[in-house]
Amino acid sequence: MNRFLKLAIVGLVASCGGGTYKAPRNLDNACAIVAERPAYLRAMKKAERRWGIPVHVQMASIHQESKFIGDARTPHQYALGVIPIGRQSSAYGYSQALDGTWEEYLEETGNRRARRNDINDATDFMGWYMDGSTKRLGISKWDATSQYLAYHEGRAGYARKSYLSKSWLVRVAGKVGERARMYRAQLVSCGKA
Repeated sequence: MNRFLKLAIVGLVASCGGGTYKAPRNLDNACAIVAERPAYLRAMKKAERRWGIPVHVQMASIHQESKFIGDARTPHQYALGVIPIGRQSSAYGYSQALDGTWEEYLEETGNRRARRNDINDATDFMGWYMDGSTKRLGISKWDATSQYLAYHEGRAGYARKSYLSKSWLVRVAGKVGERARMYRAQLVSCGKA
């Protein structure tokens, strides 16, 4: 009986997620993602209802930011190529939210318990940020390319068109837009849109 109880506890802890933030297996298929991780779709639909940002725009942006890895961080920087001196930025979690922007979100929404490695909070953050970009910059909530540029560069950077001097970023944002269109078509085909 004692051994059975130990196994039951181990099984319960394992089923709670226990800090496992692996990416879904097929990142190129929105239907496969939501079939494997139904909580992702629930979180994105909740953010869509609250902020108006379509699920496929959120999905494509999260794919670009973290590949759906909940505890994703930016790489370390090294002095002299070998001495670690910290990370490239404070970006963390599914949405790769920076510390300062995350604090602004917590303050404005009153959601002080939110965590960047929680898909519900990460999608709510992304919805909040993109809704703000729509209000302040006039970007359509359906325009994944422009929303991503404003997300990456910050609203002030987007307004200054800082991305124009970063051809690599313009290409990446274009891929986010293409992925959003692909995800939308897939979600429609499997009845999840």
